[in-house]
Amino acid sequence: MITEDDYQDDEDYKSKSELKREMHALQDIGKRLLELTPDQIEPLPISDRLRAAIEESRRIRQHEARRRHLQYIGKVMRQEDQLEDVIRAIEACDAGSAEHTRRHHLAERWRDRMVAEGDSAVGEFVDYCPGADIQHLRNLARNARRDAQGEKNTGQSRKLFRYLRECVDQQETPGA
Repeated sequence: MITEDDYQDDEDYKSKSELKREMHALQDIGKRLLELTPDQIEPLPISDRLRAAIEESRRIRQHEARRRHLQYIGKVMRQEDQLEDVIRAIEACDAGSAEHTRRHHLAERWRDRMVAEGDSAVGEFVDYCPGADIQHLRNLARNARRDAQGEKNTGQSRKLFRYLRECVDQQETPGA
């Protein structure tokens, strides 16, 4: 009779309990995937099969059917090649709200400085974010400053903010 002790020398051996724990962990990751918005899921390095399973899960309303489908998602995830990348991306989305807020405030501070200080703040921003188009940035800052001085709102400050936010995101996103 073969016992578990016979397999302890085999590096690939996993007990039934260990396999079950791994399956539950994959189901938990699947639950977290289901909590993400479609925009957050789109860039994830997942297979079309898993993407289709996630989309299908959004249509399921019955509790037991959702539970079974979650098990299916866990099964599909076992076959994923880049599971570590998916997990890191999910964790980044979890931490993303704080990171999103931080970047938002950073772009707001740069915008306020550019409106108040002018080209000196633009130059400092270009030092911080070398990929920024300095002419476009100066033009946006000049238009936003005109709006502020004329006490009118033509949306120039918002345009400046959007461009700054785009530059900040490109600068601070790894691999971008």
